Amino acid sequence: MVLVADGGSTKVDWIAIDNNNKEIFRVRTSGLNPNVVSTSELLCRIESIEELKQYKESIKQLYFYGAGLGTETPKKLLKEIFEKFFNNAKTIFVEEDILGAVYASAENKKAIVCILGTGSNSCYYDGENIECISPSLGYTIMDEASGNYYGKRLLRDYYYKKMPATISTFFENEFRLVPDTIKYNLYKADNPNKYLASYAKFMFDHQEDEYIKKLVKNGFKKFFKFHITNYKKPKDTPIYFIGSIAYYFKNILEEVATGNGLEITAIVRKPIDNLIEYHKKLNTNR
Repeated sequence: MVLVADGGSTKVDWIAIDNNNKEIFRVRTSGLNPNVVSTSELLCRIESIEELKQYKESIKQLYFYGAGLGTETPKKLLKEIFEKFFNNAKTIFVEEDILGAVYASAENKKAIVCILGTGSNSCYYDGENIECISPSLGYTIMDEASGNYYGKRLLRDYYYKKMPATISTFFENEFRLVPDTIKYNLYKADNPNKYLASYAKFMFDHQEDEYIKKLVKNGFKKFFKFHITNYKKPKDTPIYFIGSIAYYFKNILEEVATGNGLEITAIVRKPIDNLIEYHKKLNTNR
């Protein structure tokens, strides 16, 4: 049995297939980003997934593409946890989510591939290898135009009283904006990036508001500046976006792309279905 997972900071989508590419199960669970979730909590989350417990002895190959795995230390940590849990697996492949995004969009073609979800990232794929502008340093100083990036800006604008009055009223009616609660979630609880990204849903619900449009657009402009134009690739290089932020604000994203003289090839909201098709092809060709 082959198990494939697309793991963001907020959630993980798992799909298992047998040797004939028949789907055995699919499930969505909490995120497994080692940078924002403790080792004990990572293990607890994995061990609590009923489908994984039920089929763990049958899983021979695991392909996990996850957020927070751009450097060797978190990648090694998560792989060791999986090796202990899936003790019959002969292949345990653990890589960062940007590689999964490549396989779910460009497959084996040259392209710039971007993620705009809870976090953000980008790469240039030459058909064989990935080139990144820099290692991602995560939600505190990078992650432009991601869910957590916009969450930070909404909170900051609200508390600095830079948010327009009408939107501010909607905002305070929707969230429990108690400073002690916010600080606890940001500095003591697991998944502070997920907590920040939870505020981004507010933008979806008020996307016609001019303040929200401007906020989203400015974030996208920064993303293009740091994550796309810096690659200095030909203008006709295909550009793919993965994630809900890109999907729900498609019109603004395309407007910013046009302003940079670029065109977006496709936007994929959830990569797992494309990713499993990629692995089915590999499975068939073995």
